[in-house]
Amino acid sequence: MYSATNNEQQLLKALAAGERAATEQVYKQQLPIVNGWLVKNGCSSEDAADLFQEAMVVLYEKAQSPEFRLSCNVGTYLFAVSKHLWYKKLQKQQREPIRLYDNTEADDEGGGGRVYEEDINVHYEREAHFDQLDAALDQVGEPCRSLLQAFYHKDRSMQEIAADFGYTNPENAKTQKYKCLARLRKLFHGVQAK
Repeated sequence: MYSATNNEQQLLKALAAGERAATEQVYKQQLPIVNGWLVKNGCSSEDAADLFQEAMVVLYEKAQSPEFRLSCNVGTYLFAVSKHLWYKKLQKQQREPIRLYDNTEADDEGGGGRVYEEDINVHYEREAHFDQLDAALDQVGEPCRSLLQAFYHKDRSMQEIAADFGYTNPENAKTQKYKCLARLRKLFHGVQAK
C-alpha cells in the first residue's frame, strides 16, 4: 500500500511502470471522490468514469517523463484533471453555463489550476492532429474502428455498443474499447513519426 506525501513519487513511479496494485489502489481511493463531484455537477456516471480514465491516461503519459514532478498528491492531480476535462466537455457541447459547486480544496493543494490547465492543453493539442488520427484510425481495422466511432463520434453508451457488437455485457465492450484505444495510440504515434 502506498500512503502519505513521502510515497507520492513512489506511487507515481509504480503507476508509470503499470503496476496493477498501484492502479487498483488509485481507482479504489480516487474514483468515488472524482465521480461524486462530477455527478454532482451534471455529469453522468458513465461519463464520469470515462473522464477519470482519461485523467489516468494524462497522468500516465506525464509520469513517463523523467522531468515530471508532482507538486501535489496523485488524488488532487486526478481530481483537477478530471474537473478540467469536464469543463472542456461542457464547452465543447456548447451548453448553457452550469453553476458548478466548487467547495473542494483540491485546487488549493496544488497551487491553483494553471498547472493542470497546461497539462490539459498538451492533452488537447494531441487531439488537434485529426488528419494523423484519421490515418491511424484507417489502419486500426475492424471492429475497433467502428467501436471507437460508435463511442466517441456517435456518443453511444457501452450498453448499446455491447448489444450492437455482440459483447456479452457492457464491461466486455469497455475492455475492448480500451484495447482498441491502445492499438490506435500505437498506430497514431507511428503516423506522427512519419
